[in-house]
Amino acid sequence: MVKPKTEEEIELLRENAIIVSKTLAEVGKRVAPGVTTLELNRVADEFIRDNGAIPSFLGYDGFPAALCMSVNDVVVHGFPSDYVLKEGDIVSVDCGTLYKGYNGDSAYTFPVGEVDAGTRKLLDVTKASLYKGIEAAVAGNRTGDIGYAVQTYVESFGFSVVRELEGHGLGKEMHEEPGVPNYGRRGKGTHLVEGMVICIEPMINAGGRGVYLARNGWAVHTADHRKSAHYELTVVVRKGRAEQLSTYDFIEKDGTINY
Repeated sequence: MVKPKTEEEIELLRENAIIVSKTLAEVGKRVAPGVTTLELNRVADEFIRDNGAIPSFLGYDGFPAALCMSVNDVVVHGFPSDYVLKEGDIVSVDCGTLYKGYNGDSAYTFPVGEVDAGTRKLLDVTKASLYKGIEAAVAGNRTGDIGYAVQTYVESFGFSVVRELEGHGLGKEMHEEPGVPNYGRRGKGTHLVEGMVICIEPMINAGGRGVYLARNGWAVHTADHRKSAHYELTVVVRKGRAEQLSTYDFIEKDGTINY
């Protein structure tokens, strides 16, 4: 049995979630052709620390940066680098914080300038599948219900779910039980109990679902080198409807992204 969080713990997780959400918006304002992913990482590191938190990814199992910056065919865990973003690229930005002993974790995939129609569809469907998963994150369901909701939605558009990676519980540790796969069968998996805090994070490929690990031991690439999108939000399992802790409002309502 996964222990649910107290309301006091949920409020601390909410504080982290807001810092992460605002950090992603700060980064998103600067995503543009000609910008390096290393510069975007600097912006995030500075913003997180200015808000009294610590970038929790930095040093995590040796990870060298505050952000995971995954461009085009990199699904997740890409290193920030001197790579210069180009028109038509996409970049998945995954951000984590540690604040008052608890963690925050969220991700968003940004288009770089204008992207083609197929890429825009991948982004739209992946993000929509996240909300399908959130709709299923209610007390009495199971993790398989979340995975089923994500999988059936994205596969109806011809896209593929990465199966080697999944969402997770969140609390004092960045990765806690339960695991939250993006595929599955209804009625299977871990029971969802009110007060559980989980990160739902569809990782969806434009082509096949195959992936491989880069030589650096971190970056996960699509096997066919087609693009992959990644969105992640933190939610509390509640009766009837999940409660979102992190949000894309700072990105989308402030005009960072214009779809």
